[in-house]
Amino acid sequence: MVAEKSSSELPLVYSCSGCSNIAQLANQVAVELDRENIAEMSCIAGVGGGVKSLVKKAKSGREIIALDGCQLHCVKSCLANHGVESTYHFTLTEFGIKKRYRCDFLAEDVVEVKRRVVGDIKNSL
Repeated sequence: MVAEKSSSELPLVYSCSGCSNIAQLANQVAVELDRENIAEMSCIAGVGGGVKSLVKKAKSGREIIALDGCQLHCVKSCLANHGVESTYHFTLTEFGIKKRYRCDFLAEDVVEVKRRVVGDIKNSL
C-alpha cells in the first residue's frame, strides 16, 4: 500500500479563473489535481491581492504548477509580483484550445489537459 502524501508535501497549483472558457478550464484542471491529491490548490487571487498568508505559502519553496489560460499569463504575473517563479508553467491555448467568451469548456478538454500536465511533470522528474 502506497501512503498518500500530506498536502504540505504536494506541489502547489495556481490557476487562472477568468471569464473565458480556457480560464475556467484551467481552474477545473487545478480543482481536479487538488481532489486527486496530485497537487494542493491555492488562491492566485489572494497572492495577487497581497494576502499575507497566501503570499507566504507561495514563497514557501514548494514546487509550483501554474496553469494560465492564455498568453496574458495572469497567474505567472501574480507570482512574479512577489518574486516567485513556478516550477512548471502551462498556457492552455498552446494546447490548441481556442479562447472563447460566454461559452463553457469541453469535458474532454479537461481530461486531455490534465493528462498532458501530469505527463509533462512526471517526464521532468
